[in-house]
Amino acid sequence: MTRKLLLPATALTIATALAMAGCSPSSEADTGGGEAKTGGTLKVLANGDVDHLDPQLVAYVPTYNVMRSVSRSLLSYTASNDAAERIVLQPDLAEAVPEPSDDGLSYTITLRDGITWGAPDGERAIVAADVERGLKRLCNPLISGALAGYFTGLIEGMDEFCTGFAEVAPEVDPMREYIETADIAGIETPDEKTVVFTLTKPASDFPFMLSLDAADPAPIEALDNLPDSPEFRRAFVSSGPYKVAEYTPDAKLVLERNEAWNADSDPLRKAYVDSIEMTMGVEGDAAMQQLQAGSADMLFDLAPSPANIQQLKAANDEKFTTMANGGVDQFMWINTASPNNGGALQDLKLRQALQYAVDKTAVVQTMGGEDLAGVTNGIFGPGILGHEEYDPYPANDGKGDPEKAKELLAEAGFPDGITLKLPYRNVGTQPDIAQTVQASLERAGITVELSPVPPTDYYANFMSNPENASSGAWDIALVGWSPDWQGGAARSVFQPQFVFDGTHQTYNYVDFNSEEANVLAEQALAATTAEEQGSLWHQVDEAVMADSPIVSIAYRLKANYRSARVGGFVEYAQSQNGDWTNLWLND
Repeated sequence: MTRKLLLPATALTIATALAMAGCSPSSEADTGGGEAKTGGTLKVLANGDVDHLDPQLVAYVPTYNVMRSVSRSLLSYTASNDAAERIVLQPDLAEAVPEPSDDGLSYTITLRDGITWGAPDGERAIVAADVERGLKRLCNPLISGALAGYFTGLIEGMDEFCTGFAEVAPEVDPMREYIETADIAGIETPDEKTVVFTLTKPASDFPFMLSLDAADPAPIEALDNLPDSPEFRRAFVSSGPYKVAEYTPDAKLVLERNEAWNADSDPLRKAYVDSIEMTMGVEGDAAMQQLQAGSADMLFDLAPSPANIQQLKAANDEKFTTMANGGVDQFMWINTASPNNGGALQDLKLRQALQYAVDKTAVVQTMGGEDLAGVTNGIFGPGILGHEEYDPYPANDGKGDPEKAKELLAEAGFPDGITLKLPYRNVGTQPDIAQTVQASLERAGITVELSPVPPTDYYANFMSNPENASSGAWDIALVGWSPDWQGGAARSVFQPQFVFDGTHQTYNYVDFNSEEANVLAEQALAATTAEEQGSLWHQVDEAVMADSPIVSIAYRLKANYRSARVGGFVEYAQSQNGDWTNLWLND
């Protein structure tokens, strides 16, 4: 007898599960007041650029607000200042959130009426073939999508499709021909409005994966240029309420209304403003001054500094808000591939020494104190199904234990200490955090050589380049990770960072793998209740941390600020900021 898998997708189930996982709602944001009105230009300030302007490649949280504006997804989320409401899966291009078949291996999507591309030759309907085309583009041989791994082993036949794609020349014509002629067995399009997905194994979180921009439909024009090339960006075809009007890398992005967008077909976006202008290269303090002066409206990849936050809280400024994101904002990868010090970081004892050496409470203070951050000890942050309070390396309540660290260093063959290289993003509070970690490690006899990396390059070019790991360009590195989707999102923390199946994943910097954790994760994905899933995912956490590939340090509430003229400020969970497509501008 077959049984129907239960999706943790209802508001009640998700809310209950997240309560178990330690989720607390964000500070209740004041929307900004005034009556909704159309018109005006929303002015956004950024330090760096988008990571990509190609939906299949996007993986940088701030960029999700750009994608929300120009590229619609099959499923998505309502923007809301209610922490429980904004993580409930909603239909976007789809008519409804799909339910699994009785065996849990099939999902059927029906596209809604009135959804269109703003194509060069005029408005054109978005059809099922566009959905299939988007997923095929994920594993192109030129630049594979960072989130492709979620889909390749899960959709029937996609692994084989991608293996074949890897043999194709990374040029426009051969890639176009392969995409248009080769099939993925597990994606069927029986008519223009229907897509049937067949999976290799039950996956209760598959509908959540369809909220990723990586799974967005792609128009036929997307095959005319190399993925995310300058030509692709200039010719971007929009399905959202806005389109790309102007783009200068690292300088300026302008979005204007997409005349082909049909408001009646879009339950999630109101599109009040006429245009959105993002100026890049702005430093944090200068950006805050412009927002407070009213010459700009919102922040992209910037956030108020701890000093700004103290002033805003003291003034009870209602334009300052915080929100939980379920991520671990600061953790430290340990480079077991580094040849430095004779490959010393391959020794578990040395990696454990780092666990005891870091003063996590000092990092929390650097991040703004306990009102804005808190200590973490595992791979899942508060609010993720699978998060539990535990401490596999107890060190004076997060203050660190330098003496224990020194003992482990000596056992690993370094009684006189060791020198390690630590790069950091040269933006916001990251330099201060790096210096705080440096100071705590030095108390344990670990000398840290700091090296700044431009924020736009840090993930896209430095950390994601395997040669930087294997050559010893870094030994330890501070990174952050937020779940790639909302709700039951443990897979989106575990799989891209802590699974290696023979193919390098962008954010698994050292090809870490734990077979024990993999088995537990499979059991969690097949579990039929949120309680069972949560218990199994916590065991995954324990299995990973037993190998000490990272030092989990702290979570951070995402701090946001806006100008006085922004009305209708509601938070979009994917971008961890106000939703550009639902706010308006007051006079």
